[in-house]
Amino acid sequence: MTDPELQTELQALVNKPTGGTGKPSVAPDPVNQPMIRHWAYAMDDLNPVYIDPDFAAASRYGGIVSPPVMLQTWTMPSPKLEGIGDRGGAPIEIKSNPTAFLDEAGYTSTVATNSEFEIERYPRLGDLISATTVYESVSDEKKTALGTGFFLTWLTTYTNQHGEVLGRQRFRVLRFRPAR
Repeated sequence: MTDPELQTELQALVNKPTGGTGKPSVAPDPVNQPMIRHWAYAMDDLNPVYIDPDFAAASRYGGIVSPPVMLQTWTMPSPKLEGIGDRGGAPIEIKSNPTAFLDEAGYTSTVATNSEFEIERYPRLGDLISATTVYESVSDEKKTALGTGFFLTWLTTYTNQHGEVLGRQRFRVLRFRPAR
């Protein structure tokens, strides 16, 4: 693939879904207290609006809310683990990769560079969260200490069961040819 062809294919990704189906990813479970509690203790973020029902009820939220950066967690697919289906798990497999052409062009390495959240409102107990993700931008080819490559940014919009936007996440990676 020539450089102009590669650039054209990369730019064609913008505003396209990152996954194979183009459908929203729907959380397997509604926002719930046990998962919030696990997160709060794992992250040592013991904000009482996350874990204390009495405190949360008297707060501006009127009840327990989920930490806003948990948005991604609610819709994250189960990992594809060997034998998980046999043990009753729900294996998820990525069926297509819209950026596979970068591998073929030699940009075989990936590193996450940053993630940014915009929060519209905290998720509440019972919210069923969906995520829709599209490629937002693709840079021109850049030289970095890791190698030469492209920064790809995707935008995930998180909504509840009523279509209300809860937040957005921009996630950027560098797809690159390793420096020699």
